[in-house]
Amino acid sequence: HPLEIQSLFYSALLCAREMLAPEDGSVDLIRALNNRLVALSFHIREYYWVDLKKLNEIYRYKTEEYSYDAVNKFNIYPDQISSWLVEWMPNKGGYLIGNLQPAHMDFRFFSLGNLWSVISSIATTDQSHAILDLIESKWGDLVADMPFKICYPALEGQEWQIITGSDPKNTPWSYHNGGSWPTLLWQLTVASIKMNRPEIAAKAVEVAEKRISRDKWPEYYDTKRGRFIGKQARLFQTWSIAGYLVAKLLLADPSKAKILTTEEDSELVNAFSCMISANPRRKRGRKDLKQTYIV
Repeated sequence: HPLEIQSLFYSALLCAREMLAPEDGSVDLIRALNNRLVALSFHIREYYWVDLKKLNEIYRYKTEEYSYDAVNKFNIYPDQISSWLVEWMPNKGGYLIGNLQPAHMDFRFFSLGNLWSVISSIATTDQSHAILDLIESKWGDLVADMPFKICYPALEGQEWQIITGSDPKNTPWSYHNGGSWPTLLWQLTVASIKMNRPEIAAKAVEVAEKRISRDKWPEYYDTKRGRFIGKQARLFQTWSIAGYLVAKLLLADPSKAKILTTEEDSELVNAFSCMISANPRRKRGRKDLKQTYIV
């Protein structure tokens, strides 16, 4: 269940609910949408989130726990924590991991999934700010000479051989394997404006415009810092140009970003809080629900 699919699906559910008129024929469908939204937001916020505190919790996980009170619900082995992550995780900030399956966590940072989680509000307000904190802290890795890294870090060595099948297009720090994609500028801008931190996007746009026009608007960039035009990148790409233009226009008029963002739904937040307080491992206040959700 890749993060970017989850966050885009969450947005699709919200849009679908907006288009439904509240009448007798749609009551069951609206209830089903609300149930799915609550379950999805709970799952992502609780199990995909990682910061230094959470990482230390995973580091001390006990395995083979199967009761309702189990802390390690997905039987994750602490040895799965990669050495790069131990060094990379900043003291301030966090992010949503790329994927979660039984006995496996993909700890890589996937940009689209994290940025869209901020935009769609599948991440909490605190998590959204923490994601932007991490981007600022790891600017040299995620932005460097050309924003924005599609994922971090790249798969290398035997891991690259096994997972990509030695794909010559997805060599380390190229294309979908750690390449830098200018089209991600607009998602970064929307997320930054939503959290009232437009200076992050403005700084990234300033980095991009130093060379993106001179480089003839390539599809993506290669190398760890995004210094080279991608070895198979097409030039004069509409989405590279559009990503830059949308970012510039939104920074000029931040109010326009509201048509692309979603604020937290108070009823979904209440339902989520009740699910948290029902967890025997947590002690949080229960809020009254205006509506009943079956999850």
